Amino acid sequence: MDNAAIEEMFEGLGPVSIRRMFGGKGIYYRGLIIAIELRDEIMLKADNVSAPEFAAAGARQWSYEGKKGKPVLMPYWTIPEEALDDADLMGKWTRLAFEAALRASKK
Repeated sequence: MDNAAIEEMFEGLGPVSIRRMFGGKGIYYRGLIIAIELRDEIMLKADNVSAPEFAAAGARQWSYEGKKGKPVLMPYWTIPEEALDDADLMGKWTRLAFEAALRASKK
């Protein structure tokens, strides 16, 4: 996904910066990473507070196969389908991602 398309997705939150990282892109807002782009898919940061809301909306949590074939769950979730065509809903999900990043920064 090109940077202009990513920036447009996050307009409801505010201006984001995008940096290349581990084969994808990190998406930052106010200096905090709030999302990643990996294999042309955007995944938003979530935590134990917001993850249940992502799950209830049908989002998938990012995981990869770790040592001994066990899945390793990462704190990033796909964007719920209904938000992809609705700027207001997208704004809600990006704000949740920013809130999760804020909580993580305070730990």
